[in-house]
Amino acid sequence: MLAKILSGTTIGLDGVLIEVEVDVASRGFPTFNLVGLPNKAVEEAKDRVRTAIINTSFEMPDSRITVNLAPADIPKEGASFDLPIAVGILAASGMIKKDILKDSLFIGELSLEGKIREVSGIISIAAMAQKQGITHLFVPALNAKEAAIMDNLTVFPLKNIEDLVLHISGEKPILPHPHVDLESFTCQTMWEFDFEEIKGQNQAKRVLEIAAAGFHNLHLKGVPGAGKTMLSRAFPSILPPMDKDEILDVSKMYSAVGLVSNHGFIVQRPFRSPHHTTSRIGLIGGGTNPRPGEISLAHRGVLFLDEFPEFPRSVLESLRQPLEDGSISISRAIGNLTFPCRFLLLAASNPCQCGYLGHPTKKCRCMPGSVLKYKKKLSGPLLDRIDLHIDIPPVSQEKLMSQINGESSETIRNRVLRARLQQKKRFLQTPRIKMNGEMTPRDIKKLCVLTDEATQLLKQAISKLCLSARSYFKIIKVAQTISDLAQQESIEQTHIAEALQYRIKEELEF
Repeated sequence: MLAKILSGTTIGLDGVLIEVEVDVASRGFPTFNLVGLPNKAVEEAKDRVRTAIINTSFEMPDSRITVNLAPADIPKEGASFDLPIAVGILAASGMIKKDILKDSLFIGELSLEGKIREVSGIISIAAMAQKQGITHLFVPALNAKEAAIMDNLTVFPLKNIEDLVLHISGEKPILPHPHVDLESFTCQTMWEFDFEEIKGQNQAKRVLEIAAAGFHNLHLKGVPGAGKTMLSRAFPSILPPMDKDEILDVSKMYSAVGLVSNHGFIVQRPFRSPHHTTSRIGLIGGGTNPRPGEISLAHRGVLFLDEFPEFPRSVLESLRQPLEDGSISISRAIGNLTFPCRFLLLAASNPCQCGYLGHPTKKCRCMPGSVLKYKKKLSGPLLDRIDLHIDIPPVSQEKLMSQINGESSETIRNRVLRARLQQKKRFLQTPRIKMNGEMTPRDIKKLCVLTDEATQLLKQAISKLCLSARSYFKIIKVAQTISDLAQQESIEQTHIAEALQYRIKEELEF
C-alpha cells in the first residue's frame, strides 16, 4: 500500500518541497530501503523510525518497506525526515487515516522513545509551505513559534508520535499554535556597555553616532588601552531596533543554520565578533554544503573585526565584493547559492605591531620597515571601501578620573532614530534603500542636494587629495548623514568639511 507525505528541506536559505513516498508491500522479506540521495543522517532514519514506532506501542510492518524522497536529484541531509517517514509507514500500513494528510506538511526528528525533537530551517520551510498553498504544518513543539509567523497557515506543535496519531484519529485534537505577530515583539536588552560609562573620546563617540545613523563602515585606529574595543562593544546600544522585515530576514538566516534562541526569533541586531584566526570560509561562508558565514550572520547588524591587520590578507580581501554588493554568491557543484550580507563593518587596529606609534609618552619599539610592513597588511582597495576612519588617542588622566558621565546611549540613540526617520522619508520612492550607506552613485545624484559652498569645497578636496570616485561618493553619503543628524534638508559646507576629516588622513597615507 502506498502513502505520500509532504515534507521539506532547505537549500541555502530557501525551503524546498519534498514528497516522501512510502510503500509497504503486502508480502516479501522484511527490509527497509531508503532512496532519493539521502546522506548518512537520513539513512540512519531507518533505525530511529523503526525503534520509535515500536516504543510507542505501534506495530512496525513485517514486510518490505520502500521510502523514496522526491525529487530524487536533490541531496537530502539531516534528521528532519524522520517524522514524515514514520507517518508514511503508519498511513501505508493502515494504522492512521490518509484523509487528514492532504494539504499537510510534516517535519521533525524522532528520538528512540517516539518524542519529536526540534530541527533547523523551519522559517524557510514554513514560507515555502505558504507559497505552495499548504494549509496545515505539523512541526516539533519547540519550532512551532517560528512557523506561526506565516499567515494562512495552521501550525500544530507536536511532542511525540502518539499525540499525532490521536489527533489524526480525532480522539484527542491538538490545539494549533496561535499566530505570532512580529510587530508585537519588543527587545528588552541589557547592553554590555553604555556610552556614559566611557570616559572622554567625544570625537570617537561622534563618529560612532554618524556610523549608526547612516550605516557606514568604520575603522578605529589607536594605541592599546585607548578604548577601541569598549567603544565597539557599546556601539550596539545606539543602534535602532529592527523592523518586522529585518527580524524576519535575520531570523530566517539563523533558523537555517540552527542558531535561533528559545523564543524562535532574532529581535536584536546581530553583533558578530569572529577571532582573527577565522578562515575565509568561516568569514564569508561556503563549504561542501554551503552555509552562511560570519558576514551573513551579521546581516542588518555589525561585523566587528578586532585586531584588524592580524586577519590573513586573503581573508580580508574576500570582504571587498560583499561590502559593495550586500550579498555573497557561492558556487559549488550542487549549484549557485546567494546569501544576504548587508552588514556594518566595524574594525579596530593598532598603529603598529607594538601598538605605541604616535603615543604621547610611550616610545614605539618597531623598526621603520616593520611599521610599513604592518600597515601594508591592509590593502588600499579594502580601506577605500570603509567610509569613516578615526585615530583614537589615549585618555588623559583628568578625564579618566573625572566623576562626570558623558551622554547616555539612549540619548544618542534618539538622535540616530530621528536621522533614520529623515532617511525613511527620503527613500519612500526607493524601498530597496533603507539608509544612506546603501545609496548608489545614481541615488546620490538624484537624492542628495549640496549647497554651492559645499560643492566648491568638495571640488577643492578632489583636486588636492586626488580622491577616487568611490571616496567622492562616500564623502557625500557621510555628509548626508551628518546633515540628517542636524535635521537639515541640504548638505552644507560644514557637513562636507566634517566628512572629509574622517577620510583625509587615510587618503594621504595611501
